[in-house]
Amino acid sequence: MYLKNFIIQTGKDLLIRFPKKVARSAEYLNELAKFRELSDGRFSIDNKDVYPCLSDKIKFTPFDQHYTYHPAWAARKVAEINPAQHVDISSILSFSAIVSAFVPVKFYDYRPADLNLPGLDSGFADLKQLPFESGSIESLSCMHTIEHIGLGRYGDELDAQGDLKAIAELKRVTKPGGNILFVTPVGKPRIEFNAHRVYSFGQVTNYFSPFTLKEFSLIPDSGGLVQNADPSLVQQQQYGCGCFWFKNEA
Repeated sequence: MYLKNFIIQTGKDLLIRFPKKVARSAEYLNELAKFRELSDGRFSIDNKDVYPCLSDKIKFTPFDQHYTYHPAWAARKVAEINPAQHVDISSILSFSAIVSAFVPVKFYDYRPADLNLPGLDSGFADLKQLPFESGSIESLSCMHTIEHIGLGRYGDELDAQGDLKAIAELKRVTKPGGNILFVTPVGKPRIEFNAHRVYSFGQVTNYFSPFTLKEFSLIPDSGGLVQNADPSLVQQQQYGCGCFWFKNEA
């Protein structure tokens, strides 16, 4: 009797706290029973194999605004630049994996990736001391990365100017006429330790001087991608995503 009352009370508590999950669980059990009746015998449907997925029955596919739009933006820029080879420093790995299908890519990270694909090489690099000759890279990207440098989040040393040293290295290794695709959080300048920094538009363009800004696009707090965005929009963002295409016109 105690166990029965416990189960009943627990069910009531769950229904109060998580009504949608309880309802979806009941729906799932009904669907499982119905599907067993519909089964054509080609597959076993054992209880030990059930794998409830209770949160996917939604109208639209959810996605991370920053990490879906900014690699898509950058891939289009690489296609436009059409370099013989592209070098990426510590951006989201899927970007290099996909771009390497149409441009050879060298991916470098403080934590190298053991990923084997045609057209893709991976190696170690410290953004504050890149292992490349000055003026040697035609097409370079570093996206959603600089804001972390020097905060210790990924095992790197604490360095209040780590981001500035890293940007100086990106500029150093870019050849005359070369390109940098740079992405970082933008809005009110601040550090949210130890996750990341957030920059103003002016900070980023000043740090990359004398490189020329060819394009600025923005993923605002409201979502979507604003191409060739008005820089004044940055002031209205809490945690926007700035996409900068710089060119070394020297």
